Amino acid sequence: MTTPRRSARRLVRRWWPVALAVPLGAAAGAGYAVVSHPSYAANAYVLVVPQNPGEAATATSFAQAYGRLAGQPQVLAVAAAQTGHTRAELETLVHGTTSPDAPMIEITGTGTSGQEAARTADAVAGSLVAFANTNSKDTMVRLVTLAPAAAPDKPATPSAPLDVAVGGAAGLLLGALAMMTRRRGGAETPEAIAEAGPAAAPMTPRPRSEEPPAGTGPEAAKGSPAREEAQTTGKAPATEKAQSTGKAQSTGKAEATGKAATTGKSPAEEKAPAKEKSPAGGGR
Repeated sequence: MTTPRRSARRLVRRWWPVALAVPLGAAAGAGYAVVSHPSYAANAYVLVVPQNPGEAATATSFAQAYGRLAGQPQVLAVAAAQTGHTRAELETLVHGTTSPDAPMIEITGTGTSGQEAARTADAVAGSLVAFANTNSKDTMVRLVTLAPAAAPDKPATPSAPLDVAVGGAAGLLLGALAMMTRRRGGAETPEAIAEAGPAAAPMTPRPRSEEPPAGTGPEAAKGSPAREEAQTTGKAPATEKAQSTGKAQSTGKAEATGKAATTGKSPAEEKAPAKEKSPAGGGR
């Protein structure tokens, strides 16, 4: 098998979970976009106006507070009667958004059609304005409708490109997780070892019965001074020792013989201590 074909086969074997999961995820996202019901969104804007000029910070603070009240029962109760929805339904269809640096409230209403979404947003915005203006003498601010909601032409959800992208991303994540799990589980298989090469093959430990005894290995033979000297001189250490001993004995015997010839005495006589002479003359 040629090298390009082997590389392609290895890539397919390794990356097939990702290659399979990404198209499946994208197809699932496209299917969701097709079967899900469209939902429209419309926005109405309410402005907080201070009664005393120069109190823009106060108006911004009250805008934050009234934005939280847009989804509360005291505001939704009046809007529910105008739209025909229950208060629980309006809690899921409407929410308010505020800006940290502008005294404005955005009321977003949703529905199955553009007209229904706009009608819901306008009803909640009008109910919020009426509720806030009843306390304008105490708060020193008034709420006015800045812009009524307009019916949108296109649904907000589903969005086919967004759903396909989300499905493909989810497939990529799942495929990567499956590939990592598969690689971790098959790291010790014979196929993985064969692909990695002989360097990745695990080494089989040698049994104790086959291990060489201490001192007989090549390191011991190499590190022994007697063996190195024997290899250098070409003689065994025992032979050299015997020759040295014999040479020392023969040299000692020759020295002893020469000394005996000079003094006229044998070595045994020299080693024996001289006897003490008795005093001259015997006792009377």
